[in-house]
Amino acid sequence: MRAVLRWAHSDLRTHRGEALFLVLATAGIVVSLLLATALFGYATNPWQRVFTQARGAHVWIHTGPSAQVGKLSGLDGVESVAGPYPTAAATLASRGARASVELRGTPEQPTVGRPLLTSGTWLTRAAPDGVVLESRLARALLAEPGDTLTIPGTARRLTVLGIADSAEPRYRPGERPGLVWALPSAVPAPDGLVTGLRLADPGDTDYAVQRAVTVLGAGTVGEVSTWQQARAEAQGDNRLLGQVLGLFGLGALVAAGLAVHGAIATRIRGHLRDISVLKAIGFTPGQVVRVFLVQHIAYALLGAVAAAALTQAAGSRIPGRFGDAVGVWQGLPGTTVALFVVPAGAVLFIGATTGLAAWRAGRVPPVPVPRPAAAVGGRLSGLARRALGLRLPPALVLGWHKVFSGRPRSVATTARLTLPLLLIVVAMSAWTTIDRFHSEPERIGLPAALSVHADSGLADADARALLERDPQVAAAYPGVQVAALVPGQTATIALRGLGTRQDPYPYALAEGRPARGRDEAVAGQGLLDLLDVRVGDWVRMTVGEQPQILHIVGRSIEPENAGRVISTSLDTLRENDPDLGPTLYQLRLRPGADPRTVAGRLTTAGQGHLDVHTVPNPADGLSSLRGVVAGLIGVLALIGLIELLTAIGGAVREGERDLLALKAIGLSPRQITAVTVTATGGTALAAVLAATALGAPLAHWLIDAQGRSSGIGAGIARVPSPGLLALFGAAAVLGASALAAVPASRAARHRLADTLSAVA
Repeated sequence: MRAVLRWAHSDLRTHRGEALFLVLATAGIVVSLLLATALFGYATNPWQRVFTQARGAHVWIHTGPSAQVGKLSGLDGVESVAGPYPTAAATLASRGARASVELRGTPEQPTVGRPLLTSGTWLTRAAPDGVVLESRLARALLAEPGDTLTIPGTARRLTVLGIADSAEPRYRPGERPGLVWALPSAVPAPDGLVTGLRLADPGDTDYAVQRAVTVLGAGTVGEVSTWQQARAEAQGDNRLLGQVLGLFGLGALVAAGLAVHGAIATRIRGHLRDISVLKAIGFTPGQVVRVFLVQHIAYALLGAVAAAALTQAAGSRIPGRFGDAVGVWQGLPGTTVALFVVPAGAVLFIGATTGLAAWRAGRVPPVPVPRPAAAVGGRLSGLARRALGLRLPPALVLGWHKVFSGRPRSVATTARLTLPLLLIVVAMSAWTTIDRFHSEPERIGLPAALSVHADSGLADADARALLERDPQVAAAYPGVQVAALVPGQTATIALRGLGTRQDPYPYALAEGRPARGRDEAVAGQGLLDLLDVRVGDWVRMTVGEQPQILHIVGRSIEPENAGRVISTSLDTLRENDPDLGPTLYQLRLRPGADPRTVAGRLTTAGQGHLDVHTVPNPADGLSSLRGVVAGLIGVLALIGLIELLTAIGGAVREGERDLLALKAIGLSPRQITAVTVTATGGTALAAVLAATALGAPLAHWLIDAQGRSSGIGAGIARVPSPGLLALFGAAAVLGASALAAVPASRAARHRLADTLSAVA
C-alpha cells in the first residue's frame, strides 16, 4: 500500500494542473446536475403543494348566468363541486398599475379550490368592500393588505383584506385576468358563473369536460380550464431551465468521463516501462489498476463533495430564481437523497471510465516489449511525400500528417476533444436564440409591443384615432379574442381575430402562408397538436352557440397560451357576427420607442378608457439562462483543456521517440517544436470543424424540439453567426497551439542520451 501511495503522490506532483482541472470540472458538472434537480423540484412542487392543500378543482367551467350548473354535481366521476360563484369582469388600479380582473362572489371560504392565505385575513361581512387578491395579481398591482384599489371610471373603492395562493391558472397581463375573491354583494351585476369540479379520477378530465359541456349546452359555456393547464403554466420556464441544465450536465459528464479515459490511456502509454518495473518488483495487475483507479476516483470524489457542500451551503443565496429554487428544494423530503445520489452517480460514471482505461495498465507485461520502428506519425502518405517534394515546410507537413494519417489514436483524440466543443456550440446557440427574442421579437411571434383594451365608452374610430395619434405608434391593429370550444368539447382554445384584410396583422409564419382569403386562419403549434391537425386542414369550433369553420393555411409562432391559438382577420369573424366589434388593439411601435413610456402616455390620454399593457416576452423569464450558459461554457472549456493537455502530452512523448529520426533528417529544434505545435493545432482545428458541423444542426434540432413541446412551435432556433463561430474556432486552435509550444520546445532540446533512454 505504501508503494501504491508513493506512486500516486509522484504522479500527482507531475500532473498537478490536470488534477486541478479534473476536480474543478467534476465540481462544475455536479453543481449543474444539482441545480437541474432543484429546478425540477421547484417547478413541480409549489403548484402541487398548493393544489393538494387547497383540494383544488380539476376543472373550472365559466358559463353564462342562466346556465343550469346544478346538473354538474350528478355527473359520473364528479366527487365534489365548488360554486357556482357569480363573476364579473373589471379593471383595478393601484399606485399607477392597472390589471384586468375577474371578481368572484364567494360567500364563504370554499372547501374545494380553497385559496391559501399567505398574508392578511379572509373576507368578512364587517368589510363588505373587502377583497382577497391572487398572489401574482397582488404583485402586479403592488398591493398589500390594507391598501385601497380603485375601479377606473367609477367611484368604487375596494380594500385589500388578504393575499392568497391558488392552484388555478394565474394572472398574465393582457392574456388572463387576475382572480379577486369578494363577497357576493361586491359583485352587483354578475355577467357569468364559474363552477369547479373535483374528480374522483384526474385521468378522466377530458371525458368529464365533454360530459359537462353536453349537459350544460355548448352555447352556455364560455371557457374551460383544467388542472393540467394550470400545472403547465406554473412550471413554466423553471422546467425549461432544469431541462437545459440537466442536458448540458449529462453531456459534460460524458465528456469528462471520456477525457479521463483518454488521459489515463495516454499516461499508460507513456509509462509502460515504469509499469513493467512495478510488476517486476512484485505488483499484481490488480494493484496496478487500483493505482490509477483510486487516484482518479479521489479527484472526482473531491470535486463532487465540494459541489454538494457548496450547493447546500450557498445555493439559496444565488440571486434570482436559482436561489429561490434551491431554497424551496432544500425543504423537500427528497433533497438529502438527491444530494447523495447525484454526486455518487457522477463519481461512479467517472470511476467506470477510469476502470476501462486502467484495465489496460494491468495487462502490461513485466518485460517491456520493444516498439516496432515506424516513420514519424506512421508511414508517409503519397500526399505528404508530394508536399515535401514541393518544398513545403517539413515541420508543417509532418505535423499535419500526424493528425490526418487516419491512425485510430489520432481519431480518438479528435473525437474526445470534439464533444466538449460541440456542447459549447450548442450552448452558444441557446444564447443566440435568447438574444433573438430580445432583439427581433417580431421574428418570434411578437410584432406588437403593446396590447390595449378599450372599454365600451370609447367607440372604435375614436380609439384608433387616439392610439394612432401618438408619434411612436407605427400601427394599431383592431381585434378581438374569445374562448372557443374545440371539436369533441374537451377543452377551450383562444380564437383571435386581428387586423383586417386591407391591413393584415403581421404574424410570424414558420410554415404555410398568411391568411388572406375568407375563412382562412393561421394556428399555433399547441393547437395543431391538441386537435391533431396539420396546415391545410379545416377545423370546426364553437363560440357560444355559433359554429366557426376555418381553413388553416399557415403555422404561426405563438408564444401565448401554450400555442393553443388560432388566428384570423377581424373581417372573417364579423362575417359570422356582424355586430362584433374590436375589444383590443395590438400596437406596433416605431424602432427605438420605449414600450413603458408609450404605455404611460396612452393611459393618460385615454382618461380611464384604455387599459394598456406591455406584451410579455418569453425571453424575460429566461434571462437567468444566460448566466447558466456562461457557467456551462466554462465547465466545458475546462474539460476541453484536460483533453488538450492529454493530447499535448501524448504528442510530446511521441516527439521524443521520433527526435533522433527528425534530427537525422536535418530538422532544427525549432522545426521539431513546430511539428508538435502543428499536430496539436491540427487536432484542435479538426475538432472545431467537426463540432461546428455537428453542433449547429444539433442545436437547431434541440431548440426547435423544445419549441414544439412548449407549444410555441419550431422555427425559433438561431445558431451563432459565421463570424462568431470563426472567432470561436480561431481561439481554440491558437490556444491549443500556444499550450503546446512550451512543452514541445523543452522536448526538442533534450540531450541525445535522454532520448536514447526514453526509447530504449
